[in-house]
Amino acid sequence: MIRLLLVVLTLLLYLILGIPVLLIEWVISRWNPHLRDISCLRMVQGAFKLILWFTGADITYIGRENIPSDQAVLYVGNHNSYFDILLTYSQCPGLTGYVAKAEMLRYPLLRDWMKRLYCLFLDRTDMRAGLQTILTGIDYIRSGISICIFPEGTRSRDGKMQPFKEGSLKMAAKTGCPIIPMAITNSAEIFENHLPIVRPCRVIVEYGAPIYPKELPKEQQKFLGACTQQRIQEMLDRHSL
Repeated sequence: MIRLLLVVLTLLLYLILGIPVLLIEWVISRWNPHLRDISCLRMVQGAFKLILWFTGADITYIGRENIPSDQAVLYVGNHNSYFDILLTYSQCPGLTGYVAKAEMLRYPLLRDWMKRLYCLFLDRTDMRAGLQTILTGIDYIRSGISICIFPEGTRSRDGKMQPFKEGSLKMAAKTGCPIIPMAITNSAEIFENHLPIVRPCRVIVEYGAPIYPKELPKEQQKFLGACTQQRIQEMLDRHSL
């Protein structure tokens, strides 16, 4: 229970103390928007790394060299835990926005930080709004901002991947950016598998080789979601704990 309290306290303190920081970052953005973006990225990454340290998790990262350093990418991963976001965002080498459910807009301060970090909010009940979210993601990628998405649409309850929603891969199909498949193993053991206790465990995050949509056969280009999911499943099978 102490670990959970430390995690919650760190998050709350960050959001509260972040109020003046948001104002300072706004001032910085008036003369150097890129500096504002990078400082926001590094501050949140630092907070996430601290929270992960509090969990006591033994985290192994594999294949980070597969992430291109000179262009935006579409990160695509399986989703078992709230901690998947912390595990992956803490390792992003450059600006990266995450696709989140629109319900996250209900939470003040949290939503403000998410917007500052180029997160996108997907309304799954409104097809038109969903299309606009995808188009915004395409614009972000073209401007050099990577996007991360979990195409199952929700967290897996049993650790098995649900079919990926093909529409979520359109950002890569339209921009031609590399897809970085991410296989996250055992993250639900941090918290979800034994609520409300945070427990130390072993977690593996593997980044697969980039998938370049335009280099795939025509048939695979039509089903980028299935192709990417197969790559992720192969990595998960290697790291079964």
